[in-house]
Amino acid sequence: MAVTTNKVVRLTFTTAGGKTFAITIPDPKENLDKAEAEAVMDTIIQKNVFLTPSGELIGKRDIKVVGTTINDLYDPPQA
Repeated sequence: MAVTTNKVVRLTFTTAGGKTFAITIPDPKENLDKAEAEAVMDTIIQKNVFLTPSGELIGKRDIKVVGTTINDLYDPPQA
């Protein structure tokens, strides 16, 4: 039984087909700022790295750093 904490950064883009596409990256650096995240998104769009079912990525929609805390209250006995 343990408490674990995880962080991810979720980059959300708009696609040529009018949908959204998100990339989740684990363990972002602690002092990640908006400008750095936007620069990464600009590079991904410019280099056309991903092709989604609704077309290529054409714009930035959202950037979120998401943290989760898991409190494992029960571990089954080992047989």
